[in-house]
Amino acid sequence: MARRGGLQEEYDYLFKMVLIGDSGVGKSNLLSRFTRNQFSLDSKSTIGVEFATRTLQVEGKTVKAQIWDTAGQERYRAITSAYYRGALGALLVYDVTKPKSFENASQWLKELHDHADSNIIVMLIGNKIDLKHLRAIPAEDAQSFAEKEGLSFMETSAFEATNVENAFNIILSDIYRIMCKKSLISSTEPKPNPGASKNINTIVVSETSKVETQSRCCST
Repeated sequence: MARRGGLQEEYDYLFKMVLIGDSGVGKSNLLSRFTRNQFSLDSKSTIGVEFATRTLQVEGKTVKAQIWDTAGQERYRAITSAYYRGALGALLVYDVTKPKSFENASQWLKELHDHADSNIIVMLIGNKIDLKHLRAIPAEDAQSFAEKEGLSFMETSAFEATNVENAFNIILSDIYRIMCKKSLISSTEPKPNPGASKNINTIVVSETSKVETQSRCCST
């Protein structure tokens, strides 16, 4: 059980996640809806990287989700690439009313695989389904893409809070199960002989990270 800060918050696991996708698809509002149950119509584009946290129960364990919101603008790609390291899960977000944001999903997925762990869990998110009259991407097309790439898929509305909780809970549960499986495998491996060198594999997700001058952070 980890303890952090003056309030001595307790949790069993700390999972880092990232939100990726084009600028303007609603990543920041998905983050604020999940972590603070807030939505802002005046939300501005993220500069660099910011993060927020939320502690919740996942299959009887206390999990602290540390969720990084990465800027979608091309000029911030070099800044944000470092923040993929250590991420165990990612939400790849597109706007159901903007075909270009869906077309760019393949590029975002490639960038994720270039910088993140090969075993990272990814969910494709079609956001802004409340804008029914403006929909340009059928759910069937996104589902086909997700199946081809081996991703889970869900449509959301940060504005109406539709499926936001579900999406985060599903991916956090998937991360938890994989971590438990890895721990089980590790516990059944033969122990090294006395005097032999010990290789200890650890997953460390820092509570705080240095953020470039251009970046700003928000936390709950």
